[in-house]
Amino acid sequence: MIHSLRFRLIIAFIAVIAVTIGAISIFVGQRTLAEIRQFEERREQILAARLESELIRYYYQEGSWEGIQPIMNHIANLYGQHIIVTDANGTVVADSEGKLLGQQRPDLAGMTLSLPPAGGSLGTLYVSTLPSTDPISLWYLFGPIKQYVLWGCLIAGGIALAITLILSRRILSPIKALTQAARGLGAGDLSHRVRVKDKSEVGELAQAFNSMASNLERAEQLQRNMVADVAHELRTPLSNLRGYLEAVRDGLIKPDADTIRSLDEEALLLSRLVDDLQELSLAEAGKLKLVCQAEDISELINQAIVAVRAQAEAKGVSVTTDLPGELPSVNIDSYQVSQVLRNLLDNAVAHTAKGGSITVTAEQQGKWVEVAVTDTGEGIPAEDLPHIFERFYRVDKSRARATGGSGLGLTIAKRLVEAHGGQIKAQSELGKGSRFTFTIPVSE
Repeated sequence: MIHSLRFRLIIAFIAVIAVTIGAISIFVGQRTLAEIRQFEERREQILAARLESELIRYYYQEGSWEGIQPIMNHIANLYGQHIIVTDANGTVVADSEGKLLGQQRPDLAGMTLSLPPAGGSLGTLYVSTLPSTDPISLWYLFGPIKQYVLWGCLIAGGIALAITLILSRRILSPIKALTQAARGLGAGDLSHRVRVKDKSEVGELAQAFNSMASNLERAEQLQRNMVADVAHELRTPLSNLRGYLEAVRDGLIKPDADTIRSLDEEALLLSRLVDDLQELSLAEAGKLKLVCQAEDISELINQAIVAVRAQAEAKGVSVTTDLPGELPSVNIDSYQVSQVLRNLLDNAVAHTAKGGSITVTAEQQGKWVEVAVTDTGEGIPAEDLPHIFERFYRVDKSRARATGGSGLGLTIAKRLVEAHGGQIKAQSELGKGSRFTFTIPVSE
């Protein structure tokens, strides 16, 4: 519980709330005391100015300070002040507390204001400090305000804490769902997905997790399919080899040249399949070693066409080229690119009926040369087109050898082109043929 993210998040929020409320309380308290003091000082100044005006008016009306004591007593009781008035000679003529009457120039603290007449001083007005400005009085005055501030802080803190609990649960809910999904994924349940509607970073994390889970599930399915496909591809030649050997052993057929040739063909088929799997695994692991150098792509295309022409002519399919007069040299591994061309041409011949045609073109596009193999064959269904570069994927689900090999040719071609930094694409329309294009870098 102590180490949980929710607990630490709540503690962090509480600390922030406490510091904020404490700072606000201190600021409000200090500011309130300062405002009270300023208010009392202004009030004292206003009162002194009024007293000064009243005293001057009284003196000019009466002609002396006689009878001023009752008036000062009334004012002092009204405002809660200690007021002393002296005449021009410094003798106390009025004391609201009645203790200093008749004394000469008492040593008094407080506000001192002169009463200047037209021709000289009439006396001095002493106004003592207001009792409310005393620290104890201020403390009692500030007490109710402090209670309101404290209650306000407590209520605000409670509301903030409740909001914190709600927000922490809302924030951590998708993380908890991700944790459970990750545990399920670790336990082998690759079908588990996280349903998060949040569009924040947590939502992006959930989408990334779902994408990862989908990729893992698809990779596992591909691995299972690969194992099944490898077993299927190996079963046929192995069964043929075993059948021939058992027939020879039982004396049903003689180990003559035809039998040995058939055995050799099946062994060669197995060898090709193993080589294809090994090359594909190296390419997918990024460990395929390329020996790149400047090559003439036109020459490689012509060599690849010569290799398949006999097979194409036997099927009644024409193979032609449409190459520009000059093409730049390309920086490639000639053996690997020749294999790409052979795979594409073999695939085109296999899927083009009698009377059809295959055309190989090439053109420069900036720093790349694009090679295209176009046929007038049967085409590829739209639903199969996105998957034709996957391992062992074949449009012909019957796996008839007359319509293709092991289903690794296009996958190997894709990996070899990507190893050169290029891209391979396919365009096809059912019943009208297909067009495979790949790019290779121009030699610098």
